[in-house]
Amino acid sequence: MARGADTLTVAEKVYSIAAFLAIVTAFLLVMSVQSVRLQTTYRHMHASAAEAAINVGRINALIYAIVMESRGIYMSADRGATKQFADGLMRRNGELAEAVKSLERTVGDDDAEQLATFRQRIVQFIEFRRELVRRGLEISPAAAREWGDNDANRTVRRKLNSDVEALERIYQQRAREADALANENRYAAAYLFALGLAALILAGLNVVVMRGSVVGALADITQATDRIAQGDVKSEVPHLGRHDEIGRLARAVQNFRDAVARIFQLEELELGTAQARDAAMTERDKFNDKYQAKKWQLSAAINSMPQGLIMLDGKATVVAMNSNYRQMYNLPETIQAGSTLEEILQHRVKTGLFNGDVAKYVAAVLGRIARREPAAYEIALNDGRTIRIYERPMDGGGWVSVQEDVTEQRQRERLLERMERFLATIIENVAEGIIAKDARNLRYVFVNKAAEKMIGMSRGEIIGKTARELFSAEAAALIERRDQQLLAQKQQLEPIIDTIDNPSRGRRVISARRVQIGGANEESHMFVTMVEDRTEAMVAAA
Repeated sequence: MARGADTLTVAEKVYSIAAFLAIVTAFLLVMSVQSVRLQTTYRHMHASAAEAAINVGRINALIYAIVMESRGIYMSADRGATKQFADGLMRRNGELAEAVKSLERTVGDDDAEQLATFRQRIVQFIEFRRELVRRGLEISPAAAREWGDNDANRTVRRKLNSDVEALERIYQQRAREADALANENRYAAAYLFALGLAALILAGLNVVVMRGSVVGALADITQATDRIAQGDVKSEVPHLGRHDEIGRLARAVQNFRDAVARIFQLEELELGTAQARDAAMTERDKFNDKYQAKKWQLSAAINSMPQGLIMLDGKATVVAMNSNYRQMYNLPETIQAGSTLEEILQHRVKTGLFNGDVAKYVAAVLGRIARREPAAYEIALNDGRTIRIYERPMDGGGWVSVQEDVTEQRQRERLLERMERFLATIIENVAEGIIAKDARNLRYVFVNKAAEKMIGMSRGEIIGKTARELFSAEAAALIERRDQQLLAQKQQLEPIIDTIDNPSRGRRVISARRVQIGGANEESHMFVTMVEDRTEAMVAAA
């Protein structure tokens, strides 16, 4: 698989991963639609089964109630008593007819035949009970008993019971089918999770491919180019075996290296004849022009850096430096490539930009070069500037140092730190309680000492909690209502006086002003409340 991947171009790798990611996304969409469909079917089946089960239970109860009313008619001694039971029976008959109609709205096509038979028996049952009422009222309770208390009536009742049991079994089965659909939906959720995980893996793979195939390879080729520019024409150019764009770039660098090596060879050759010498010089000049062009491009790139850069060899001799480094230390034109680090430090001593031991400093740099030990540190110049220095070894025993003037950055950091300490001192020592609350979740994020004293709790007990976790339900509701008013008004500079039950200090009269910091879409959206406890003042005034 690795050999096959090497034959692909970088674009093909990236597009392949993007295609797989698109496929996984499509599967995610399909599974999402399937999950919604299953969920909708489940809700419909579950709702219809529940409603039908309720209707069946209601019908069963009404049948039982009608039978009880019928027995009341049987046992009545006169028509007056019969009338009471007859009215109840007729009312139950109407409710039974309505319950059957409700049941019909929930049945499916496969239940239609079963319900049709059941509906006929219900109609027969209702008509039979109407006749029972008529006989009990118009003739006598005995005539009603003779009409209703017989085997034919009991047979109809048994069949109705059997129909009700059959319908209950049907809707129990539907409930089980709905549960099975719920299980399928859980599987769909698992598939969605797996597809989402696959999408994340593909996204990570894309990052790995870009880093391994492009970023790292370009860094390797850049280092190889630096070595060639320094005259190391025997070093190997990495990634020559790749068949993508990086491989073509590596082969171009190899051609450049071969060209430079050829120049060196031509310089070492002593041609026997003037014609051969002229030809060799012509070829050398051609390749030298290419070399100078590449060297000029490299020099332009170095000089365009916003930081100062200096490159040293293994003996602390300057290989290259850019203009920003010269400006940083005000170096004269006499210090060029080929000068030593010691000469640069001696000049800095003369200009007051270095006051250490030059020999020890150079020895320390040579030690880091020998150990190939990278370093990062800051130095303070006598003119007040702060310089951040990054050092790292180069292949071939050299050393590169990137230096950046961070004076303004450090000044801003110190100013910000002083301002923070200043504001914290003021806030902690004002007599007015200051409370800050996250507007997104209404949790307390800051209280000063005065607020701790007013609330009667330490800030460790307050920070991170809401008003409902600290105060009574009534007090919390009042605080939340004031917060909503602040959201609507933006600012509340005029004080509002409220009476709040404090869990630690009892009923307190407070005066509060509120302001908003930030907006609803900002992470720093906060409420700041300035609170003054006026309880004692109110008591004194009373």
